Amino acid sequence: MTVLIETRDLTARYGDFQALFGVDLTLGEGETVAIIGANGAGKTTLMRSLCGVLKNAPDSIRFEDRAIGDRPADEIMAMGIAMVPEGRKLFPSLSVEENLQIGAYGRQTGGYWSLETVYELFPVLKERRRNPGTALSGGQQQMVAIGRALMSNPRVLLCDEISLGLAPVIIKDIYKAVPKIRASGASMIVVEQDIGQAMAVADRVYCMMEGRITLSGRPGELEREAIHNAYFGAAA
Repeated sequence: MTVLIETRDLTARYGDFQALFGVDLTLGEGETVAIIGANGAGKTTLMRSLCGVLKNAPDSIRFEDRAIGDRPADEIMAMGIAMVPEGRKLFPSLSVEENLQIGAYGRQTGGYWSLETVYELFPVLKERRRNPGTALSGGQQQMVAIGRALMSNPRVLLCDEISLGLAPVIIKDIYKAVPKIRASGASMIVVEQDIGQAMAVADRVYCMMEGRITLSGRPGELEREAIHNAYFGAAA
């Protein structure tokens, strides 16, 4: 397996507050890796580190065996790592289509994703393409956020809490897109609080608690009690 992303003893801080403690993980080419954990576990901090929003030691994050821990977000996106942020963060003054086109800035050339293929993935967005991005339902806004990231034709798609606050039927529709995204050649890291959803889509799972990896493995090999203890702590 070709390793695309590797973290080595990754730590992260917000001022004096340390949010990550020695995190080691890998993402292989063609894989979907899920990161699970409760609120405050460090999942979003990890994703912000991977996409360059937080700066780290250069060699603590490697992409295709290049040290990128201190690279700015625009350089990391241009290398082929795109982020679907928690809360979607669409531009309210722009239409659905304009929000999607923003994602093509600095894009990887020759890839699968374009306005046409994003509309094939999420047909409702074509119907609403002239609407303001933030005038859509929560689920449709999430589709815009995913489509915007795909427009850069990423090698790696980072998805931070894409089911947060959505109804179960909408979550199901969102996750139906995962096999098509993988078929386009993108590897994925998916942050989820929903353990069942994470297990359903992932090749491998990492559980985090208080800024540390507490469990990792393939979904079919992890016992429910071990997941519970890694997620909440053994005394929970």
